[in-house]
Amino acid sequence: MLNSDIEGARKYHSATKHSYESVRTSLHRMDWEIQPLPFKIYKTLEPLPLPRQPPISEVPALAAIADEAPLLPSGEAVPDLMMLSRLLYFSNGVTKHRKNQGGEHWFRAAACTGALYHIELYLVCGALPGLEAGVYHFSAHDLALRRLRAGDFRGVLVQATGGDHSVAAAPAIVVSTGTFWRNAWKYQARSYRHSFWDSGTILANLLAVAAAHRLPARVVAGFADSAVNALLGLDEQREVALEVVPLGYSPSSPAGPSPQLEPLDLPTEPLSKREVDYPLIREMHGASCLTNAEEAAAWHGAALPAPCQAPTGALYPLALAGPETPTEPVEQVILRRGSTRQFALRSVTFQQLSLVLDRAARGIPADFLGPGGHLNDLYLIVHAVDDLPPGAYVFHRDRRALELLKEGAFRGHAAHLGLGQELPGDASFNVYMLCDLERALGRFGNRGYRAAELEAGIIGGRLYLGAYAVGLGASGLTFYDDDVTAFFSPHAEGKSVMFLVAVGKSAKLPRP
Repeated sequence: MLNSDIEGARKYHSATKHSYESVRTSLHRMDWEIQPLPFKIYKTLEPLPLPRQPPISEVPALAAIADEAPLLPSGEAVPDLMMLSRLLYFSNGVTKHRKNQGGEHWFRAAACTGALYHIELYLVCGALPGLEAGVYHFSAHDLALRRLRAGDFRGVLVQATGGDHSVAAAPAIVVSTGTFWRNAWKYQARSYRHSFWDSGTILANLLAVAAAHRLPARVVAGFADSAVNALLGLDEQREVALEVVPLGYSPSSPAGPSPQLEPLDLPTEPLSKREVDYPLIREMHGASCLTNAEEAAAWHGAALPAPCQAPTGALYPLALAGPETPTEPVEQVILRRGSTRQFALRSVTFQQLSLVLDRAARGIPADFLGPGGHLNDLYLIVHAVDDLPPGAYVFHRDRRALELLKEGAFRGHAAHLGLGQELPGDASFNVYMLCDLERALGRFGNRGYRAAELEAGIIGGRLYLGAYAVGLGASGLTFYDDDVTAFFSPHAEGKSVMFLVAVGKSAKLPRP
């Protein structure tokens, strides 16, 4: 199926919707005998240890989340090995490790659905201070790089992205990948959505840390898929490239012709004794692939502007000013971040909500978004926020204000919409990302589905960081798709929900 045949995305989205009936009639049960490994481990490659405990910046998290490092600085910006260690560790590194009666548990820098950690990071670079040119895998389990290819292969990515300007000038490029089975073990075919939610939360961290250190970074989602997969030596039936992220700026050392690309045969530890195939994932991925550089070049460009919906309800401008703006550095917030397991049913301040929402909704440097552009609209259910009536809201980015759609106590509704879980009902407020999928697919083809889910994941990652920066907790959640749209309609009519994040004051639970 071609990317332009958008029936592929329509079919996948419809087939993976949650409803009250589908969840309760599902026969799926997790088979603990085949629980996948949370790491990709190469059997034969020697580790290149990365510097541990990289220095922390002094840039407040709220500033780093919302800041876009300049794409074309006046001078060069070349990361060294310490900078790479900082970026990789604070985006997808292991920040905590615990042992208990249930076994060993590793916690990563960014949130991931089910703590299954199915996203991998690879590095493609020219010669850098402290690191030879090559293609590397970031091994999170021992904080090391493992070299898959020796030499400068950046030219492969320049060609695969259709000559993207930020890729062409980047001394280092990170590629994120998704491993289907590691998430599908629990979430089945719906896990393809999670590929972009979870790579999005990782990229939110990566962009924030890069911005804190004034290192240009940009998300490139348009590329010839098979070329990038071949460069990394991926089995495309099981693991695929999701995003390309150029880092830094070095026009004086552009990527030249790459060495001959030989097939890789690098054995890895099996993820589990056996794997269950979910063909719908591969069908959706194949339908959204680009086949060559020309298609990638044509795909780049901003999304079509959304039609303006003038507010008709009461407006509440965000309360952003005040002496209480936190100044904790972004890296320390990342180390503190978790996924809240219980909220305390307490009110938060309007300034806390305002800071979290404002920073999360700022523009994302991406090849499918122009300045200030977006695919997802933000809707909220507010339960307990000082000086803000409980009710349903939509956020107007251009006005930096919330419009009240309907006033009322909706804790029960929120719990239902969040798959009947207590967390969204107990939170202080919930943020839903809804997208006009037909507009996204009309502009980008099936790959527009990836872009919409990815943007929602990055916004979700920013909501996590913003919440913890202001002293709150957060948790990403799944949902009953059509019920969410119905709840926010008629304003949200025709839109599809992409992601949900609940925010509030965490309740301390006894450690198991």
